[in-house]
Amino acid sequence: MDQKVVTCLMFSGQAEEAIRLYTSVFSPAEIEQIVHQENGMVLHSTFRLKGQRLMAIDNHVEQHEFTPAMSLCVTCDTEEEIDRAFEQLSQSGKVLMPLDAYPFSKKFAWVEDRYGVSWQLFLGKE
Repeated sequence: MDQKVVTCLMFSGQAEEAIRLYTSVFSPAEIEQIVHQENGMVLHSTFRLKGQRLMAIDNHVEQHEFTPAMSLCVTCDTEEEIDRAFEQLSQSGKVLMPLDAYPFSKKFAWVEDRYGVSWQLFLGKE
């Protein structure tokens, strides 16, 4: 069964760069499709992170900021994965909650990446 609700991320010219970063951070991950406009910006794309389909586009008309009011929540399978994801996603970004133990997760972090996308990273049961 295919996913009926898909999160679409709108960038201001960095959609393909962001997709390539995200698919390098998580596994399994794959880029399904990237369709470019004549100016090279992304008109439409789909990619998967841990089985979840996402879309990304570039908007060249008006810039919209991302906000932590909507986050992508990812359950990481290992400590190595959450450590790597935290390091790569927080690089040139902002740490909203540091990687640490919390009452709701033995290891958790909340980061805003260099593009402004908010990620909540949880460590699953090992």
